[in-house]
Amino acid sequence: VQLQACGGGLVQAGGSLRLSCVASVRTFSAYAMGWFRQAPGKERDFVAAISWSGDSTRYADSVKGRFAISRDNARNMVYLQMNSLKPEDTAVYYCAADLNKSQRLYSDDRPYNDWGQGTQVTVLQ
Repeated sequence: VQLQACGGGLVQAGGSLRLSCVASVRTFSAYAMGWFRQAPGKERDFVAAISWSGDSTRYADSVKGRFAISRDNARNMVYLQMNSLKPEDTAVYYCAADLNKSQRLYSDDRPYNDWGQGTQVTVLQ
């Protein structure tokens, strides 16, 4: 699966951004999708995940109530709506695909075999 993320940018604290990720694969609906992020000098962290059907979602505690993950299987797209952004949300954001037709979602990055190139999100004070 080839993944291409976009939508990052520079935003003031309290602002919003919407990240998008397009997947080049015929069977997009066979994949759970996740968003992860990596800040400079830190490990890559889980942000959010969505099941193949969109019926199940999972969020890191740090983004609950502020971020929303969604998908459009007809367009091979997954989105991350980020609201009330904070400076600590600054990171490179990656989308990832997990070949998984269950409703179980993983915050561990090991089940995700395919990764996009990342998009930079910078939140200013």
